[in-house]
Amino acid sequence: MNIAEFLLHFKQDYSESVYQTKLPIDSYNPSPISIALRFKDKTMQKYPMTVGGHAALEVELKHLKSVERPEIINAISVARDHGDLSENAEYHAAKEKQGFIEGRIQELESKLSLAQVIDTSKMSGDTVRFGAIVKIVNEDTDEESSYQIVGEDEASVKDGKVSITSPIARAMISKVIGDVFEVIAPGGSKGYEIIDVSYK
Repeated sequence: MNIAEFLLHFKQDYSESVYQTKLPIDSYNPSPISIALRFKDKTMQKYPMTVGGHAALEVELKHLKSVERPEIINAISVARDHGDLSENAEYHAAKEKQGFIEGRIQELESKLSLAQVIDTSKMSGDTVRFGAIVKIVNEDTDEESSYQIVGEDEASVKDGKVSITSPIARAMISKVIGDVFEVIAPGGSKGYEIIDVSYK
């Protein structure tokens, strides 16, 4: 398993643990208690994100509120007019989608209110910090890779962006050019050397 495959598995596992946890609550109308459970211990937590990542979340939130929310409300109204709700598949599907939309809106509003926006274009140096673009080389294969450390919602393995919470990002933070580090992957421990650090 190479590092890109490992990061993809990590992201999938993380997403499942966060978004697929079953809570004994009304998923269509989240209560204050459900929101508190979903974002347990988040009251003082800041969400680091790049300027671009912050803008993307704002765009998504605006779209959900101005486009998807009105559309699903209308879809529920149309489905309700079809009669018996107990056997109305369209109604239940629409309500389930509404629950997802409202949950995502709540999540985005929470993260944006606690966002720590970092302008990486004003950063420099050879120490790995949030926002750094880090070029690394596999000590065993000499294969080179480059990754930028970003916020959780910005991570995209195919675009070379890894979450600040990922194992590889945690292993690289505070390192400098020339340092080596290890990442524990499902296939075993792998060693890497940092050969370049940049910001943009």
